[in-house]
Parts: sequence; C-alpha cells; structure tokens
Amino acid sequence: MTKLLGDLEPAFVVGAGWHRYQPLSETNHIELGLAAVRGALDDAGITWADVDESFIGTGLLGMAAGRPMLKHLGALGKPLVHVENASASGSAAFRLGCVNVAAGLSDIALVLGVDKPHKMYRAPTGTHGLADDAIVPFTHFSLLSGEYKTAYGVTDEDIARIAVKNHGNGALNPYAHRQQRRTLEEIVGGRKVAGALTALQCCPVGEGAAAVIVASEAAITRLGIDPAKAVRVASSATVTETTTSSDQQVTEEVIARALYEAQTPASSVDVFELHDAFTIEEAQYVEASGICPPGKYVPMLKEGAFDIGGQCAVSPSGGLIAMGHPIGPTGVGQIGEIALQLRGAAGQRQHKDARVGLAHMVGLGAVGYAHVLVRS
Repeated sequence: MTKLLGDLEPAFVVGAGWHRYQPLSETNHIELGLAAVRGALDDAGITWADVDESFIGTGLLGMAAGRPMLKHLGALGKPLVHVENASASGSAAFRLGCVNVAAGLSDIALVLGVDKPHKMYRAPTGTHGLADDAIVPFTHFSLLSGEYKTAYGVTDEDIARIAVKNHGNGALNPYAHRQQRRTLEEIVGGRKVAGALTALQCCPVGEGAAAVIVASEAAITRLGIDPAKAVRVASSATVTETTTSSDQQVTEEVIARALYEAQTPASSVDVFELHDAFTIEEAQYVEASGICPPGKYVPMLKEGAFDIGGQCAVSPSGGLIAMGHPIGPTGVGQIGEIALQLRGAAGQRQHKDARVGLAHMVGLGAVGYAHVLVRS
C-alpha cells in the first residue's frame, strides 16, 4: 500500500524568501534566485552549509539552471535536483523536498522556484502579460466563464469582482508583480482579451523567484531554529489527468486527497492559495475544493467570505492575477505566503487566527498538486 506523507516523520517549513515577481528586466536568473535563497536562509536563521539538498523548479530556463546560481553560495557537493512540470514546477519541487525530509533522507531541504524567459519578448497584440507557450489559452477560460455564467446566472461584473479582490491583496504585497488596487470599473472596462475577459483578469507572466526551507523536527532542535517559525506540512498530493478529466476535476481530486491525508475538512481551511491564472478559475477551484457549494461562490464573494478577514482568505498574496505567475516560482511562493500567514507574520495581508492553509497548482491542466499546511 502506498504510504502518505502523514505516515512518515513530520516536515516543517521554517523559512521563506522572494525576489519580487516583476516585468521582464535585464536582471539575470542567478540574481533572482540568489535573492530568494538568501531571504529564506535568513528567515530560517540557518546557513547555506546547513542545507543537505536542493530542489529547483523552473519552466522556462532550460537545463541545469540552478548550477551557476548555487555555486555563488558555495560549491559544497550536495545533491541538486531540477524539476520541470509546467506551471506546477515549483509545487512538484516542494513535494520532493517534503518527501525526502519526511523519509529521513535529509534534514534540511532548500526548495527554490526561479524563472524568466530565455530572451526578452513582446507579446502579440491582445495577449500582453501572457506567455504564449506556458499557459492554457485564454480563449478557453473565456468560454469557461461563459458556461459558468449561464449555469449559475451570474454576470461579467460578478466574475470581474475576483480580480478586484486579488488586485487589492496584491497592493499589500511588496513581492507582487501588480501592486495597484483596481476598481470594478477599471477591471471590466480594461482592454478585452477574449469575450468579456479583460487583461486585468489574466495573470502577468514575468520573472522572479521564491524559496522555502523544509526541515525535520530533529534539525529544528539541532540548529536552534525558532519553533514559532515552524509550520507543519500535513499533506502532499498529486494526480494526473485521465482521458476525460477537466482542470476542475483534476483540482477536485487532488484537493480531496490532500484534505483527506491531512484529516482536515474543507471548512477548516483558513487560507487558500490557488491557481487563478484567469478569474474564472478561482470560482471553479474554490467550489471544487468544497470550501463552498457549487454555484455559491459569487454570492459568498459579494458577502466578503473570501476576503482577508472573511471566512477563508483566498489568494491573500494577490494570487496569480496580482502576485503574478512567473511559472517556476509560483507554487513555491504560495507555500511561502501560507507559512507567513500561519506564523502570523503576513503584515497587512494577515488573516486573523489562520491555522490551516491549502496550496493548489495545475500544470497545463494535466497534473495537479495540493498541499495542506497547519500551525500547531
């Protein structure tokens, strides 16, 4: 029988760091990654020499992108694994780090997500802010928005309110790609991308980095890591599509597995970071998680249920729509945000009394990842 993460020794997130997600610049990926790694090491209060192995998630950088980066910290001969799994690359890297620590194969694992396109580019008219070959076509999600509106009697403005919320959260996040509040009128009246879908309802794809430190209980004691910074990884789940499954079905299955493994009901989730590359995805995935019933997302959104301070803070980082989606870092950054929330260290974005966090990413619709983190 396959073992679950909960059957192994506990693994904890003890540090997080970022380089801001930002529009494409002349900054190279080495500088991006090192900023995030150094931030995570400083946050955990450990040194590079304390790290046993590293897992690096990238989607756009090509082969062995971590080697020229980590040598600046010191070439110590320790294991290094590169992971590519489309938008879920960072989530896949995080799962590997957690499994190895929980299995006792290492005490401290660095998980880093870093990305930027190989060369500067200008997206074609109508797709500004989107990566041509890295994200499911926006026309698909425009059609899904239409289906959802027909099924549940909601409006274009109702769907756009998701972006209003997430841009507002991003305005509080110094690491977010987009840091400006937007009104409903600005969202709806913005440049059309497909159907009623506007550019401000689509995630920007630029560059950036995020890193977390995963530690065993023994390492926390041995290295004197502040126990108050330790957030337990209660579960890690992944699934792959079948010949008939949709993105939403992949999401429903992987989240159900993660919640089951963590022995946590959806109603207990306080913070939910999800794959909202397009506004409609948040509505679909919150419903697929069981946090709200089918068709009830919009009424609950209007009531403030998914705001910071509401029933469940959904995408308090700003989500992919405002935090951004530089591919490799995205899933790792979600884990970092949840760790800060559960530690009570998220500043202006802090969700009161957050104890359970759920992270979710999909890779080109084919693979799904979900992690549950808990504060003891």
